[in-house]
Amino acid sequence: MELFKTGYAALFLIISLGIIFGRLKIKGFSFGVSAVIFAALLLGHYGFSVPSEFMRFGLLLFIFTIGIQAGPGFFEAFMKSGRQLILTVAIIASAALLTVFFAKLLHIEMPLAIGLFTGALTSTPGLAAAADSTTSPLAPIGYGISYTFGVIGVVLFVNILPAIFRVKLKDEEDNFLEELKKENPSLTEQNLLINNPNIDGKTIKEIAISSMTGCLISRILQNGLGVVPTEETTLRKGDLVKVVGTVENVEKASLLLGDLTDKRIPLSGSYENQWLLVTNKEIVNKRYSDVALPGYYNATVLKIKRSGIELTPKPYSKFMFGDRLSIAADKENMKKVVRLLGNDDKKLSATDFLPITLGIVLGILAGKISIPLGNFSFNPGITGGTLAVALILSRLGKTGPIIWSMSGSANNLLRELGLMLFLAVIGTQAGSQLVETIHQYGFKLILVGAVITIVPIFVGALVGRLVFKLNFLMLLGVITGGMTSTPGLAVADSKSETNAAPVAYATVYPFALVLVIIVTQILSKI
Repeated sequence: MELFKTGYAALFLIISLGIIFGRLKIKGFSFGVSAVIFAALLLGHYGFSVPSEFMRFGLLLFIFTIGIQAGPGFFEAFMKSGRQLILTVAIIASAALLTVFFAKLLHIEMPLAIGLFTGALTSTPGLAAAADSTTSPLAPIGYGISYTFGVIGVVLFVNILPAIFRVKLKDEEDNFLEELKKENPSLTEQNLLINNPNIDGKTIKEIAISSMTGCLISRILQNGLGVVPTEETTLRKGDLVKVVGTVENVEKASLLLGDLTDKRIPLSGSYENQWLLVTNKEIVNKRYSDVALPGYYNATVLKIKRSGIELTPKPYSKFMFGDRLSIAADKENMKKVVRLLGNDDKKLSATDFLPITLGIVLGILAGKISIPLGNFSFNPGITGGTLAVALILSRLGKTGPIIWSMSGSANNLLRELGLMLFLAVIGTQAGSQLVETIHQYGFKLILVGAVITIVPIFVGALVGRLVFKLNFLMLLGVITGGMTSTPGLAVADSKSETNAAPVAYATVYPFALVLVIIVTQILSKI
């Protein structure tokens, strides 16, 4: 048995037991990958240890893949996430107020109380700031006392919050997807009979149908044949056209062009409509207007499918790696469009490790940057730096020949691997000190740390649900981000196939990271 108590053998034994335990279901509930931490705590108590290098390695992998996954939606979310940021302030402020309250009530030295605060929020950067600002060995001791429950408590309460609030996560998932559909409504195709005399004899470019109505003309009946129009195609009264857009936009097009009709447009033998995949790195990030498919290839982009959502193409839309485009063109031009876009499934499924390794290097460098904030400076650390870089790179999409994206399967694999390595190490480290800490300091400080963990979670849940009416999946992401809890995010992420929790987590986490450090500095002055 001694063979398995240290090193690689212990690591993979802990992960294996965690996976087995995580797959067990009790009344439909299971811990999933996050169960690795419980196996690690148990075996850590009995002397098992894992090389600490795996913790940082796993954390970097996990945070980077979360950033890459959440990046495309993060910046849009941040622009409309005022409620989420306010909720984050409420979570951290409540933890800080409890820290001061217990320090005064129980006569706990402030450096020790600050350590409890940073441990309860599992904030290592906060601990570093506390150690620097207090110059006291009590801060790390407090951190060690409360950190264990800080990790376990968020995981446990993220699991039970849906039951406490009587929320059905499947309904929340459906509501989240419905909101996405409202923000990006599905597209429809309708035929219109042109009867507006004001557009008779004008070209498609002259009437600017796309900018005026949001629709595209994908096909037109001329001389008895259905053809793909270009911007220079002239419209005549009595022409039959097919328009593509949302239901609302099709109604606008009907007011501009003419009445809806059930008449069909016969296809010419050379006409095709295909879904093509964007895998050619040369056109990634280029605007549709710059490539000019209608002008050069007599082809029209009818629909865009990106991350499972249908989007209406605009002249300012950009080609993004992995997009699926519905293209209308004649057969000869379709071959040219296929070559232009790439349409190579193998490229999409292949994993290029250069963007991953280079992105993490940039994240580590960014984490070492010190940002002056008044009388003190903020250092995001490698966690904050890696997440920020991943978000930015994912948003950019491409830099030169490098594509900053990953296939869904590759992202899931690396994310879970990183998380399991991270949990195995922190779990054994916490487990090895658990009993000793209890004997040395008693339960008083442990209970204070537990309260500082639990109460902010409920504050966040109550405010987020009852006041801000947040979707519960997004609320779990905000709570775990506000508590800076990576294991908690893993639990929240496992409860849905959507990216609601990761996007919310990534939205508030950088803000929470900075806020915890600032609050730590303020507490040290009390």
